[in-house]
Amino acid sequence: MASRSSAENSGVLYLIAAFKFVKGLALVLVAVGALRLVHKDVAAEVYRWANAFRVDPNDRYVQLLLVRLSILSDKRLRELSVGTFLYSALFFTEGTGLFLRKRWAEYFTTIFTASFIPLEIYELARSATFAKGLVLALNVAVVVYLVLHIRHTR
Repeated sequence: MASRSSAENSGVLYLIAAFKFVKGLALVLVAVGALRLVHKDVAAEVYRWANAFRVDPNDRYVQLLLVRLSILSDKRLRELSVGTFLYSALFFTEGTGLFLRKRWAEYFTTIFTASFIPLEIYELARSATFAKGLVLALNVAVVVYLVLHIRHTR
């Protein structure tokens, strides 16, 4: 029975690790995208992407994105990219540590994930979307699971 519980814990930890890797990869893509916008007309690029993905360029959200991105300077795009790369490195560190079943990674992931929950609640309250709610729910589930796991395996 103990081995089954250990196997189940490994499966959940691997699932959390995969979740962290996916978030890290998504952030790497965002960072690379930001770098690719340096020395370009950001609004024109977003408009081109909207057309390529068959999104109405006159859509309210696309227009909001165009307004926000059009004020980004090359310096700000580079800063955004560096910050996003660093943030993705944290996700990859969490995922790698959990995948290797390192105790420090359980603590690190719990603290790091829990520290962003208040910000996620604020963002959800400011403008609720399904995606924000889903990310918040997943992060709360990760924290609760890891706290229980750490207490149980102490």
